[in-house]
Amino acid sequence: MQRFVDKTVIVTGAGSGIGAATARRFSDEGASVALVDRNAETTEKVAAELPSDRTFVQIIDVSHSDAVDAMVEAVVEKFGRLDVMVNNAGIHQQGEPVEISDEQWRTVMATDADGVFYGCRAVIAHLQRTKGSIINTASVSGIGGDWHASPYNAAKGAVVNLTRALALDLGKKGIRVNSVCPSLTRTAMTADMLADEALVAKFEERIPLGRVCKPEEVAAVITFLASDDASFVTGANMTVDGGVSASNGQPG
Repeated sequence: MQRFVDKTVIVTGAGSGIGAATARRFSDEGASVALVDRNAETTEKVAAELPSDRTFVQIIDVSHSDAVDAMVEAVVEKFGRLDVMVNNAGIHQQGEPVEISDEQWRTVMATDADGVFYGCRAVIAHLQRTKGSIINTASVSGIGGDWHASPYNAAKGAVVNLTRALALDLGKKGIRVNSVCPSLTRTAMTADMLADEALVAKFEERIPLGRVCKPEEVAAVITFLASDDASFVTGANMTVDGGVSASNGQPG
């Protein structure tokens, strides 16, 4: 498919995992892609795989609104337009609530919640011109609680309801806003979890499809939501979780 020829896409957190897979998928479908991340080394490696004339790297921290604003303007200056914003950058902290420091709490919220809002706000004027769309990476952790992950759950829950609120506010401007809500996915952020075979077995027992998600599977849903195939879809928080959220939690 070539659904994004002559279109421009920004993907944050593009240096690895879901972001890298998403950048590759959009590029494969003809888009000009801005790869945004705070890790220059990994992001440049992803960029090297893509056509140089349609690839633009921006190294920023999305928790700083001024940096996000400047990045968006640089992308539009580079490619002349903006059609899709994928707010994917995220981090994770875990621990018992009494052990979570103020710094840990603020760090997660600043990237996972504030950074998403800054990205959404910065692109509104540009997407209104192209009738574009926003896709946020939320999580099943934003629609249900996890053990020992209160900052991450709070931030992803914020993304879920922010997605709904912005869909209401921006619909009349012709901008669609959706999110994806993956379950455990094979990324750098989850490497420690995936190294624990007993833990992975517990996840696989709870996931009806019986396996961990691949980043490319999330990227496929993101590109669908950004495409004209989803032209009447907005305000959706789409689970990409192998069916895990279909359960009420009771054992089989």
